[in-house]
Amino acid sequence: MKAVVFDGKSLTLKYDENYPMPTIVNDTDVIVKVEYSGVCGTDLHIIQGEFPASKERPLPLGHEFSGVVHQVGRRSIFKVGQKVVVDPNRACNLCNFCRDGKYQYCLTGGKDTIIGIWRDGGWAQYVRCPEDQVFALPEGMTTEQGGLCEPYSCITHGFDRVSPLPVGTKILIIGAGIIGNLWITTLHVQGHRDVTVSEMNKSRLDIVKGLNTGYRLITPDVLGVEKQLYDVIVDCTGVGKVMEISFKYLNYGGKYILFGCCPPTHQASLNPFDIYSKELTLIGVKINPFSFPKAIGLLKAMGDRYLNYEKLGIKTYPLSSYQDALNDLKTGKISKAVFKIE
Repeated sequence: MKAVVFDGKSLTLKYDENYPMPTIVNDTDVIVKVEYSGVCGTDLHIIQGEFPASKERPLPLGHEFSGVVHQVGRRSIFKVGQKVVVDPNRACNLCNFCRDGKYQYCLTGGKDTIIGIWRDGGWAQYVRCPEDQVFALPEGMTTEQGGLCEPYSCITHGFDRVSPLPVGTKILIIGAGIIGNLWITTLHVQGHRDVTVSEMNKSRLDIVKGLNTGYRLITPDVLGVEKQLYDVIVDCTGVGKVMEISFKYLNYGGKYILFGCCPPTHQASLNPFDIYSKELTLIGVKINPFSFPKAIGLLKAMGDRYLNYEKLGIKTYPLSSYQDALNDLKTGKISKAVFKIE
């Protein structure tokens, strides 16, 4: 089968037309025929050697994907032909974190099981998945929309972490890549209107403008001049220095959501006195524990109004054009690249 394969030892990618097809191993396995598979910022960090991934053997990346059930084990609850999405993350289910319902903190289960990072992922025509990581899409939802389920599941976890978030809260979104755009659409569909979006790339601000939310769109230099304070700040850049600067714009009692995937080498200096005197809250958001059902519900509610690929700045590519996809993403021409797999 066709796949884009990552070699963790040499940090290289290649397009392989003869990658081995997956086969059923366990009675509850599901083989998914992939239709849409996203390129995440984490993938870029992995390719650049900034984020850990498997080095045992070359394998397809891709932890955001949707498709159709192609084959199932004899005890699986799924049926061939069902439209599905896949949660790439799982847990050991034995440690105290997992048994307390917080598998995002698991120190063992995730390390060698995450689909698309430690196991064969969705940058391929077919993927073998444990059925407990597979979710059926509801009637009326397309696999194109479902291709956004994994990043939206992370957003829903972040939303839960920052809640309560009353309508009328003064919110600042920093970074208008795809994650910023998904936060923008999530806030808008839930009634938030006092939202400012800061992005240095003006072409990305134009993409946000096309979402027709009416949100205030500015460049980062405006933040420094205005010195306005915000009740909630969502960092979608994953850049330590950006956090260091923007943390100063929190209002008394404010909450700062560190959402962008920040490389382990980044550092940021914060003033503890400010945290104390203003009673500030710093919220980290890691993956998507048990939030896929919420994300599917959110996607169903959003529909075409918010999930239009073109309006979100998403461009689709065949697997063979993976280099074009990565280049366009790095230059900021698009907010997200998604492989549309035939």
